[in-house]
Amino acid sequence: MKPWHFLKRPAGYKPTKPVDPDNPPWTEKMLGPPIVRRGRGPQKKPTKVSTTLRLDADVLEYFRAQGPGFQTRINETLRRAMEKQQGMRSTPRRPK
Repeated sequence: MKPWHFLKRPAGYKPTKPVDPDNPPWTEKMLGPPIVRRGRGPQKKPTKVSTTLRLDADVLEYFRAQGPGFQTRINETLRRAMEKQQGMRSTPRRPK
């Protein structure tokens, strides 16, 4: 006897799915309205860039200990350091 995957189906064969009365197929009415997932959306001013920055554990712990918004505080601290260093230069840097 041939293995089952070599046997041919009889002519006119139509596979039918049995309908279970206790578990009918879902209808559009049963599904209800579609679920719309909305993200944050585009920023009004996309001025920040996502990056990975490795910090010492104690530095990160210091900023996190001050509460929520530690990334903003780190950014402000770096900005102040940058502006202080730019103010110390006698000539402004040339853009690349």
